[in-house]
Amino acid sequence: MQEIPIRSFAVSVVVIRHAATGPEVLLLRRTRSLAGEWCQIAGAIEPGETAWQAALRETREETGLVLHQLYSADICEQFYEADRDAISLLPVFVGIAAADAGVRLNPEHSEFRWVGFDEAAGMVPFAGQRHVLRHVEQEFVDREPSRWLLIHPRLTPPAP
Repeated sequence: MQEIPIRSFAVSVVVIRHAATGPEVLLLRRTRSLAGEWCQIAGAIEPGETAWQAALRETREETGLVLHQLYSADICEQFYEADRDAISLLPVFVGIAAADAGVRLNPEHSEFRWVGFDEAAGMVPFAGQRHVLRHVEQEFVDREPSRWLLIHPRLTPPAP
């Protein structure tokens, strides 16, 4: 019997803001892997780092954003990688940004857009991403998120 490994090596971060026109999600257009596709923030967990620390670091590195709050989304993004013959599970985090926060992209992305959840679901390439976006909308926009999912700000590591 051949087993397929399950890998958890990276995080996914859905950043939302509450704009005057309503809740919006941040999407980034990738320049490297999946070049040209719109995605949420994602990145590897570095040695000695927790998943939530990776989420904060990746958000800062990819967008320059410092989040007001960070939550566990209580869901994992999952997908099969044919080149590795492995299933990847990425813990998803929800970051809350200020309505007027400026985004500064790193070279991994060519542009960004703040869009409504319906538009975002139409822009991302994978069903797993659409599932994550719908979950975040239902649990973090349509209702008050559970306080137990909040990653306390006092735990936030200092900026590099």
